[in-house]
Amino acid sequence: MLLVIPDVLDPQALSEARERLGRADWRDGRETAGYAAAGRKTNEQLRADDAVAAALGQRILDALSRDARFVSFVLPQKILSPMFNRYRGGGEYGFHIDNAIRVDPLTGQRIRADVSTTVFLNGPDEYEGGELLIEGTYGAEALKLPAGHAVAYPGSSLHRVAPVTRGERLASFFWTQSMVGDDAQRALLYELDTAIQALARRPENADEVVRLTGVYHNLVRRWAQT
Repeated sequence: MLLVIPDVLDPQALSEARERLGRADWRDGRETAGYAAAGRKTNEQLRADDAVAAALGQRILDALSRDARFVSFVLPQKILSPMFNRYRGGGEYGFHIDNAIRVDPLTGQRIRADVSTTVFLNGPDEYEGGELLIEGTYGAEALKLPAGHAVAYPGSSLHRVAPVTRGERLASFFWTQSMVGDDAQRALLYELDTAIQALARRPENADEVVRLTGVYHNLVRRWAQT
């Protein structure tokens, strides 16, 4: 299960991000790839301690922390510092599964990568290719979202970035350790929470909403690890 989150960054924030990324110090992205994935990865990244990455990453995290959909879907416990990548000139990242445990290069904290998040920083008309393909139960889903939109999906998913054959693709990405580590349990909680919110819009459902809210929180108590 994946979640598309529109308008994480507004046009002004995107413009500022693009301007700063245009002057940033990009490095070979293979420096942060695991041994199995390094041969499949041809892109550029910012160093984790880059001042541009730190400032823009915090802006993204601040925006998502205020987004009820992201919080409900991910149930975040720990979040790795956001990173930034750039694909151009045929750059791609072949099918791979993200490492289960990541170490935050800024804090040294170990994080279990339960949920992956990608924030698209430029529009789909600015480059050809570059789709994020995520394998799911019913095959691969190809995503090429508008600038400022994000997608969150299980870190256990097989996924790839298709070759960028024209222009350049800019994005931020990071991983979250959820309070509920099991993908299926987390998906059930999100579906239940979404249904409760829909029922709560009608006053006549008040009693049912109270009971279902209790079911939701009792399931969280059963499954969450804090």
